[in-house]
Amino acid sequence: MMKLTYLKLFLTLIVIILFSSCGSQTSHQEANADGFAIIENELKSKFGDTAYYTDLAIIYDESLGNSISVTVTASPESLTMGQWNLSQDSWQQNSEITLEVPQGTKASDFMFQLNDKISLSKLGELVEKSIEQLKAEKNLSNPKLSIAHVKFPKNGDISITEYAINLKPENGGTTFSFYYKLNGELIKMD
Repeated sequence: MMKLTYLKLFLTLIVIILFSSCGSQTSHQEANADGFAIIENELKSKFGDTAYYTDLAIIYDESLGNSISVTVTASPESLTMGQWNLSQDSWQQNSEITLEVPQGTKASDFMFQLNDKISLSKLGELVEKSIEQLKAEKNLSNPKLSIAHVKFPKNGDISITEYAINLKPENGGTTFSFYYKLNGELIKMD
């Protein structure tokens, strides 16, 4: 009877390990619309569907995979935000930030949410588009994402928010930067 209990416990642990290793694992998501949609779902799972952000970046490193850096709050009126990083699928809060906003304004006026206007799926789509453009124009065989982020203006004007993407050749070298409007229109490429 005791052996049967240990066997059940062992099998249960194996099943738990298998299921946890088959999760979304944001560090291994592709730099495309589908991969970034999974990353957005991870953010919403961690911080809620209605969280407010001032900074959001996805950084790719060959040895670590994707890391995510965000400054986020669930309650803008509290005037406090947390600076969080996700690295190797483990969240860590680095600091807490206290905001000051101009008199007569709301803190949420200087923050954005992940929704129809700002979407990580759209950002991932633009990473794919930028990679294809580099392949065609610069004859690079396999450019890699360095960083993709939402460039939200300090004045809170969502109409001038940009998606910014940095790509590098697979074996290092020149970094290529792409800037897009929220609708996906290319602003410039450096």
